[in-house]
Parts: sequence; C-alpha cells; structure tokens
Amino acid sequence: CQWKKQFMFIFLETLIPRRSMASDPSTEDITRLDFLVIGGGSGGLAGARRAAELGATTAVIESHRLGGTCVNVGCVPKKVMWNAAVHAEYLHDHSDYGFEAGQVHFSWETLKAKRDTYVSHLNRIYRNNLDKAKIQTIQGQARFTNDPEPTVEVNGKKYTAPHILIATGGYPSVLSEEEVPGAGLGITSDGFFELESLPKRSVVVGAGYIAVEMAGILSTLGSKTSLVIRQTGVLRNFDSLISTNCTKELQNSGVDLWKNSQVTSVKKIDDSLELTIATRDPEKKNDEEKISTIGQVDCLLWAIGRQPNTFGLNIGAIGVETDDRGHIVVDEFQNTSRPGVYAVGDVCGKALLTPVAIAAGRKLAHRLFEGKKDSKLDYSCIPTVVFSHPPIGTVGLTEEEAIKTRGKDNVKIYKTSFTPMYHALTSRKSQCLMKLVCVGKEEKVVGLHMQGLGCDEMLQGFAVAIKMGATKSDFDKTVAIHPTSSEEFVTMR
Repeated sequence: CQWKKQFMFIFLETLIPRRSMASDPSTEDITRLDFLVIGGGSGGLAGARRAAELGATTAVIESHRLGGTCVNVGCVPKKVMWNAAVHAEYLHDHSDYGFEAGQVHFSWETLKAKRDTYVSHLNRIYRNNLDKAKIQTIQGQARFTNDPEPTVEVNGKKYTAPHILIATGGYPSVLSEEEVPGAGLGITSDGFFELESLPKRSVVVGAGYIAVEMAGILSTLGSKTSLVIRQTGVLRNFDSLISTNCTKELQNSGVDLWKNSQVTSVKKIDDSLELTIATRDPEKKNDEEKISTIGQVDCLLWAIGRQPNTFGLNIGAIGVETDDRGHIVVDEFQNTSRPGVYAVGDVCGKALLTPVAIAAGRKLAHRLFEGKKDSKLDYSCIPTVVFSHPPIGTVGLTEEEAIKTRGKDNVKIYKTSFTPMYHALTSRKSQCLMKLVCVGKEEKVVGLHMQGLGCDEMLQGFAVAIKMGATKSDFDKTVAIHPTSSEEFVTMR
C-alpha cells in the first residue's frame, strides 16, 4: 500500500549518505556564507559586524593582525607617539609656568613596550568582538579562484558568498634599488613602530602628512631630524595657508628642512648610513644640481606615499577593474566591476582615512542586508587632522579648490592668526592660524582650515556645522567661548 512505500523510501534515505550540492563534485568543499570579507582592518571589520547584526552569516579573512593599518602601524600607535612628543613640548614650558623640574630622562624603550601592549590588547578586543558576533575568523592569505562564481581560497579551503567585500587596505610605497641605490637600507612608517630605541640622527623623506608627523615626533622626542622634500613646502594638497605655515613650523621647531631635494643614493658606513642629496635651485632654469651628503644617519624613513594592497588576491581572475595605480575602481555604492564584489577603504584610493572606511563598510552592510537601496557614503566635507606640531584641522574645500569650482568672484575668505593664550607666558612660541572659505551671496562656509594648539579636538564640532550647511552669518550669531582659540572662528571679520 502507499504508506508502506513512503515508509520504505524514508527508511532507505536514512541509510544512504547524501552528497551536498547533488552530484557536482566541484562544490563539495566550498563553505557558503552570506557575506565574506577579505581584510580585518577598519572597513572590513565594521562592515562584517554590521552585517552580522543584520542577520548575515559572515566571515572575515585576515593574513596578519586584526585591526589593520590603523590599529597596528597607523593612527593608534602614531597617536601614542605624538602624545609622548606633546609631553616633551610641555616639559620645555614648565619653568615658564613656575615649575622647577629637575633633569628628566625619556625612555623610548618604556614607551614602546607600553604602546605595543596596548596594541596587543586592541587586537584581542577585535577578536573577542568577532567571536561575540558569531563571525568566523579565517587566518591566512586570500586568493580568488577561477571558479564560475566568485570564490576565495585560503589555506587550501574554498569560501564563497553572494556578497564579497575587499577591504585589504594599503601599504607604504618603497623605492627600488634601480631608482635609488641603497634605498632598502631605509625603513617605512611600518618600520618606525619596530624601532627599539630613539635614533640619534634621522632623515625622513616625503612631504605628505605621514612624513610631517614622523619628522615631528622624532625631532620633538630628541632625534636630530632632517626632512627631505622635492618642492618648497609640505602638505601641498592642503590649503596654501596650511602648507606654508606647517613648513614654517617644522623649521621653527628645529627640523632641518631640505627643500627642492631628493635622495639619490644611500650607503652603509660602519653602523650608520650616508645619504647623497641632489638639490636644485628653482630660480635657475638649467638642470644643474648641488650634490650634498648627510652622514651618521641612524634612521632613514621613506614616507613617499602608499599603494593599494591587492598583491596575491588574483582579482584579475574575477574581472575586477583597477586604475593605473592599482586601486580597485568602485562606484558611489562601493560596487566593483564584478557583480557581488565590493571594495571599501584605502584599497580604493579615495579619502585614505579610518573613519571613511568604517562608514563606507557600515553603509554597504545596510544596503545589502537591510534593504536600504540608497545607503552610501557621502564623500564630501570629510574632516581630517594632521598630528603635526602644532596639529592641523581641515574640512571642506581649500581656497584654491573653491575658486576653481565656484569662480573667484563668488569666493570670500576670512582668516586670522594669533598667539594662543597658552603661549603668552612661554618662551617657546607657536602661532594659531584659521581660515574660512565662503561662497555665494549667503556666504556658505565650504571650507575651514586651521593649525594651532588644540585644533585637533576643535574640528569635529565645526565639521558638523559645515556639513549642515552653515553660513558665515550662522558663525557670527554664535556666542564665543572665552578665553579659547576656537572663539576666533565666530568673531572673524
């Protein structure tokens, strides 16, 4: 009878082992998830955790330590070192404020040990957070396979998902031995955090924010430091007011600035390095260069940019498009050229900042797993701080960008410079400079730029106002907080 046939069929099914994915042997060993994230840095972790909160089965693949550049060799340990340098600056001012301080000894070794312990603590927190969120952590190097659907292989195991996020970040640029003989004798910003002691003599090469920060930290903590730049000023992509002032502040703080110069060779002599420097005179139109040397160098640090970290990913296997510098090309929704594959953060080459990667990762998760089809990051008016000495805060358009996009007649500039009250009593002096870039008859504030004591903590609130569309009139209507440096922004005329 019919019920006996059904019972016999069910009984036989329990005896015969079933193969996953029917008879397709190529899919037997593939682990399937809802969301697969390659890269356990800021953007990848933020996207993974938000996706898991929204119910997606998620895994994160990381080949090194969790936290990425920011936690391990970027923002976090850099800020620790900058804090130490600020302590050194305040020590110079103690007597001006009535403190009789004796001989103070600085121990790089103690600072490094405490810093490394803190970073390791953060690594554990990230791992615990992934475990709590039931996100699988896969340790190893990811590589896309040639399977029909986007598939990643790690340590011989395959993983796939309808949504795969590439968030592998970047790494410091290096020069080849062909470009600069002996270049490999130097280190990058990654190597800076491996230094076991404070170098007596340092040379930093580069004019970007990493070069400025590294040179400032080394010099302030007591290393005789030179900064080699190809042009006449640092931070050339920033507002001209900031670029000019930061260059001046570096020189005033004791950094030996080599303008219009390049390192052409590096030699190891005994226990130190000797650098050959070619310097050109921009006033002279001929190509004649002056050749100089810097000897007894303990630390040569290359800070000449960063590259996208796609090495070994084999993204060509799935047809992901890259630009001429190797950055993954994405649209406004972080989609790559391959459907179901996305990218966020430094690997995309746009706004290389930790909070940007975090915000983009979360926005993507909400779009994919919460049905918010318009969820995307607005890349305009992103505030950023350079931890120079003194720090820099900037948001929005530079004066030059505003004139180029809005026309000179539609741009009005307000700016001021003054000595912060803190320095009224100190022999060590440092200016504070501020600029507002306004456009149109309503004088909408489209750019704000400053350098001075406290500017790093000052910027966030002003960034909110500018993001909301504040005008110069809104600034003027705001009652000042006195005595502070920030009050200057609401009293400019």
